[in-house]
Amino acid sequence: MTGLAQLTRHRLFWPIVALVVLLLASTLKSHTFLEITVRDGHLYGAPIDIVRRSSITLLVALGMTLVIATRGIDLSVGAVMAIAGAVTLTQIASSPDPGAISTVALAMLTGLAVCLAIGVFNGFLVAVLGIQPIIATLVIMTAGRGIAMLITGGQITTVTSAPYKTLASGYWLGLPVAALIAGFFFAAVAFVTRRTALGVLIESVGINPTASRLAGVRARTIIWTVYVLCALFACIAGFLQSSNIMAADSNNAGLFIELDAILAVVIGGTSLAGGKFSLTGTLVGVLVLTTLTLSITVLGIPVNAVSLFKALVVIVVCLLQSPVVQHKLRARRRQAAPVPVEVPA
Repeated sequence: MTGLAQLTRHRLFWPIVALVVLLLASTLKSHTFLEITVRDGHLYGAPIDIVRRSSITLLVALGMTLVIATRGIDLSVGAVMAIAGAVTLTQIASSPDPGAISTVALAMLTGLAVCLAIGVFNGFLVAVLGIQPIIATLVIMTAGRGIAMLITGGQITTVTSAPYKTLASGYWLGLPVAALIAGFFFAAVAFVTRRTALGVLIESVGINPTASRLAGVRARTIIWTVYVLCALFACIAGFLQSSNIMAADSNNAGLFIELDAILAVVIGGTSLAGGKFSLTGTLVGVLVLTTLTLSITVLGIPVNAVSLFKALVVIVVCLLQSPVVQHKLRARRRQAAPVPVEVPA
């Protein structure tokens, strides 16, 4: 019983339970839901589809996790995605050879440079000027799509480029390239934050910025760094999304993805108050949201109800993770536990 109680107190217990319940419900409705088939050397099936669809949200949520760990928030990630797609596809479309790898690489480098500049700007507002993160990033969130529309001339820019299309639609070693890209950056961030001092420094800044600064931690540099990283991951997510439709749609690219990223981070057990963070929890949170969206379609529920079900899942998981709720549940278990009776010798 003690082992079970410890298990239920783990921050990932209830998110994983929610994920398993969604998978079971979808499997009961469609018995082939978890089947994976091989066609032309590529893996297909609902599990592969979930992994592929999770790639964009996972990239954005990675950066959001680091920002939230420093007591911050970044509302500009959706706009950064729109700008990344607009800059890259506009440059590819204006090139005499859109199908050349060099053209695609140069366009992506240009988009990456612009997005990194936005990350530097966000970090400057928060770390140097001391503006509240929600206000500082609201600037780009509001103006970013306007900037993207200026770049595309207010039109949806479409291109035909096989190398760029490979980012979202290609396969390598039987797996979607988009999933491999997201997996690579997830592993890289996990390694850097857990095998070096960066993760500890981020958590220390989030727990107590003043004490960290007095202890010699360059809190300003850490905060600046996480906002640049957040813009970097949002930029890569923008590449994947624009590659998926081979168009730069400034109005809809990354729309409301900042909310999904924040939900994934919260579901994964990272506190919005900053401090300790869990990249594994963020991954589980992303999988829960993606599986929920796909399960709703499989179960025959109207797609318009996706937002409602997301809210319900988040409320339930967050309540179960709440320290107050967990304390009351433990108190009830202690009251229900039988009291040992001492037998006189």
